[in-house]
Amino acid sequence: MSNRALLEVIALDAEDAVAAQAGGADRLELVTDMAADGLTPTVETFAAIRAAVDIPLRVMLRAADGFAAGDVSALVRSAEALRAEGAEEFVLGFLDETGGPDMAAVRALASALSGCRWTFHRAIDRAASRDALRKELSGLPGLDTYLTAGSALGVDDGLPVLLAEAARRDEPGYEPRILVGGGLRLSHLPVLRAAGIDAVHIGGASRPGGWGSPVSAAAVAEWRAALDA
Repeated sequence: MSNRALLEVIALDAEDAVAAQAGGADRLELVTDMAADGLTPTVETFAAIRAAVDIPLRVMLRAADGFAAGDVSALVRSAEALRAEGAEEFVLGFLDETGGPDMAAVRALASALSGCRWTFHRAIDRAASRDALRKELSGLPGLDTYLTAGSALGVDDGLPVLLAEAARRDEPGYEPRILVGGGLRLSHLPVLRAAGIDAVHIGGASRPGGWGSPVSAAAVAEWRAALDA
């Protein structure tokens, strides 16, 4: 079995996707509108990216900035349309007014995804209790990953939490893979890998020119090389 670490890169369009794959990305997270921290892309954008690359794609299900679900029925319709176009993996995550997981919204989408694999994204970093959230979500069909920095402030602040959660990987609620993203730097990788964390997520780090510029294959390749070192 390969011990290659997973490198996930945010892609906004087919140009990003092609560059990310060329640089060594293993998977893409597909979003639109990074000014709102990443919303659901159109079916047409998904189809163009799917035609351009052959690595796995995880598609964001999120209609507005923040961590409230909003119109869940609209999100379900988006999920169904994307699935009809061939989407097989997704990203989602919603909190209620108490800071706990919005279980009604998450269950509705998990049901619509019907066993597709999905990531619970950085809403966990805003939760009132990370442990309680993990235990409430435990066992939902398809949930295989948490995208997290360990803290709403980013990996610098959240590193101790990430290491502690990695050490609990055999406990109920902690079985999903930890995918680290949010203020992640190359200098974080050695300690994360030493703790057994084998998946990272980059967005701005793949775009030396900023979010107004496309993904750089060379920047992705630098992360690939560091992960493989």
